[in-house]
Amino acid sequence: MANTARAKSGLREMTRRAVRTQIAETAMTLFVAHGFEQTTVDQIAAAVGMSGRSVFRYFPTKEDMVVGHMDEIGDRLAEALAARPLDEDPWTALRHAVRPHLDQLTADADTNVAVARMLDATPALRPALLNKRARWAETLLPDVTRRLRGPTRTRELRARAIVSSALACLNVAVDEWARTGGTRPIGDLLDTALNAVRN
Repeated sequence: MANTARAKSGLREMTRRAVRTQIAETAMTLFVAHGFEQTTVDQIAAAVGMSGRSVFRYFPTKEDMVVGHMDEIGDRLAEALAARPLDEDPWTALRHAVRPHLDQLTADADTNVAVARMLDATPALRPALLNKRARWAETLLPDVTRRLRGPTRTRELRARAIVSSALACLNVAVDEWARTGGTRPIGDLLDTALNAVRN
């Protein structure tokens, strides 16, 4: 009986995630095409065949539709980082962990350039994006901390500085990649930014 209940709960969660993904992807398409401010929740709801009230059960705000899927990216980054050899220094491990995210961005470059430009051009999204980046930092922090040597009392502080700097470099690289229309290799841009901070 308990196994059946767990299976049903798991299926419900999978269904909920699939619906959230569909809403978020549809919303992003509309935001890029028409602008974030100009796109209404009712338009998004109509595009996915739901009522506006139903959409709000999955995303409390329009901003959440933009950054909600970014939490999943943060989780994947943390998983990739945890899978790196423990003897890798934090910078090297972080650089390798980010590679799948960069590959995903470049796999659909036109769409992701448009999304990045839309995000940059929408001041209303900046607080939500800052919160997203803070959540990513907290997710990555434990693994970076355990890779550091030296005084224990400063280990978390140093880890926070490394994670914050690495994520800032990632943001700068993505922004520059989008600004140039995806014409420059995003990995090279990230390496340039990381080297500027490390050296």
